[in-house]
Amino acid sequence: MALEQSWRWYGPHDPISLQQIRQVGATGIVNALHQIPYGIIWTVDAIMERKRMIEAEGFRWTVVESLPVHENIKKRKGNYKELIENYKISIRNLGACGIDTICYNFMPILDWSRTDVDVPFYDGSRTTQFDARIVAAFDLFVLQRPGTEARYTDAEIRSAQEYFDRLDRQQKDGLLRMVVLGLPGSGETLTLEELKAALREYDDVGDAVLRENLYQFLREVTPAAEEAGVLLAIHPDDPPRPLLGLPRVVSNKKDIAQLLGAYDSPSNGLTLCTGSLGSGYANDVVDITRSFAHRINFIHLRNVKRNPDGDFIEDNHLDGDVDMYGVMKELLIEQQRRIEAGIPHHRMPMRPDHGHLMLDDMNKKYYPGYSLYGRMRGLAELRGLEMGILRSMK
Repeated sequence: MALEQSWRWYGPHDPISLQQIRQVGATGIVNALHQIPYGIIWTVDAIMERKRMIEAEGFRWTVVESLPVHENIKKRKGNYKELIENYKISIRNLGACGIDTICYNFMPILDWSRTDVDVPFYDGSRTTQFDARIVAAFDLFVLQRPGTEARYTDAEIRSAQEYFDRLDRQQKDGLLRMVVLGLPGSGETLTLEELKAALREYDDVGDAVLRENLYQFLREVTPAAEEAGVLLAIHPDDPPRPLLGLPRVVSNKKDIAQLLGAYDSPSNGLTLCTGSLGSGYANDVVDITRSFAHRINFIHLRNVKRNPDGDFIEDNHLDGDVDMYGVMKELLIEQQRRIEAGIPHHRMPMRPDHGHLMLDDMNKKYYPGYSLYGRMRGLAELRGLEMGILRSMK
């Protein structure tokens, strides 16, 4: 058996249609109800309307990505209790509609961050990258929040200052959009003042507090997922490092072990994102895959080139510093184990995550990383790798 091959689709307004996706080889759709504000209950009617749309084109709605966690839940402030109850109802409604996997994240304020989303690649395509020096410059010289210097070494401050001093006014203004790009699929971003206000809300939410808030959230919602027959799959931090003074608590092997131990259940699982974890220089993604294979409920496959300073660039799916062969082999070994053990959730949905802007897509407007041809190439490469490994395992 092969991993269930899926594709992230952003709904009716996605420039890539379901009819086009049928031609790339995917059988499952990864989707969310982006039109529903964070914290509002996903009703059965809304879920079924989208499900019927997906199934009418011959697909399965295989994963919800994402059912967003409201910021008040992460901070455990304001109406967080009501929001958690709403989250539990949405989980139950999704389960009742036959959708059994939910991807989510617990990253404060920022979902994922890059410092350039239009980087020339050696082959003429365009990709994205993260430069830690740029984030430091934004943090130190644009945000200018008290105590920022203490988060950086003298060498990091000098490097950030040298970079910032070379920018013109327009380039400095553009830093905000690069660092706070917005949530994939939403097109939303924050103004500088909105970001500063959001950061102030986390002044008293450090690493230890955010971890406990996450674990408490899991203790409250995972029983609802178990009852509904739903598998939760937390997405790792992207990038896996503190940003702008915000804590990150799903960045490495130790973090994952603590999280999965906070509520020991198959419904409390992991989205294995090889790019997010792989951009952490000390992370061994093959070892992480092997160690937590039994709790991997969803899979994002992409690759990066990284360095010890925290910088990375998104590479082709089979290139880069992540051993994609080793990761894929561990996943297929786990799938075989589940089948032999009679474990129902052996589909193990995966999708090609991100892709370069290339070929005819160059003249089209896509959210960074989510063009057609780049992901189609990635899926084709991953399918070939998978087939080769499966044949060798017989």
